[in-house]
Amino acid sequence: MLDAALAETDDQGRRWADAKWGCYAFYDYDGEPIYVGQTNEQLRTRVRRHLTNQRTDAVAMRILDVFEVAELELWPLWQFQEPGASAVEAAATLNSVEYSAYLKAISASRFKAILNEKIPPVSVIVPLPPSRRFALVDDATRAERGHPDVRIARRADTISRLAAVAHERGEVSDGLRRVLVIQAARLTYLAAQRLSYTEGRPAPTASAIDLSSLVGSVLEETTDSPSED
Repeated sequence: MLDAALAETDDQGRRWADAKWGCYAFYDYDGEPIYVGQTNEQLRTRVRRHLTNQRTDAVAMRILDVFEVAELELWPLWQFQEPGASAVEAAATLNSVEYSAYLKAISASRFKAILNEKIPPVSVIVPLPPSRRFALVDDATRAERGHPDVRIARRADTISRLAAVAHERGEVSDGLRRVLVIQAARLTYLAAQRLSYTEGRPAPTASAIDLSSLVGSVLEETTDSPSED
């Protein structure tokens, strides 16, 4: 399904993933946005690197569990494919689109936080260009991997591996520690949902977890330096 998504064309016959400059977002089995990124090396290259191997920091450091990715959204910036396009303008626009997509994801998240270790640089907020959202799992896979107990187990394992990365690294960024808290909150909410279901109670609200009190602002980085642990 990833191959099919990367082969999809727009109304002008361009493959969405062929854009050199663009942004992307990943969503989990609940449609919850979990990660936003940008690339200037082609969308298909960057997305494949995330989802099919461990050659990105987000995957290698266990920040992003590819098994949790159920949907993909692409925002190609076609205007910078034209001959003579300014690389400086393209980079500035890319930052603005990424930050705008990031804010959109934060707004759409039930937790008002996603799993980016590095918050995109604060940039001018712009209208997002046309995008396309793709499903990456079929019904059978969704039924298997989307079962709450499977997701709880995988999320707990992800947190364990992420904590091990924090333990093993010489320097740990504030962002990695922030992601660890966000993942723990996501696990807590999922486990509480499962408990309420088995007990026949209404599902808890995400507002029961006040992430802003736990991690502070997720709208801009407070420091670029590693924590001095």
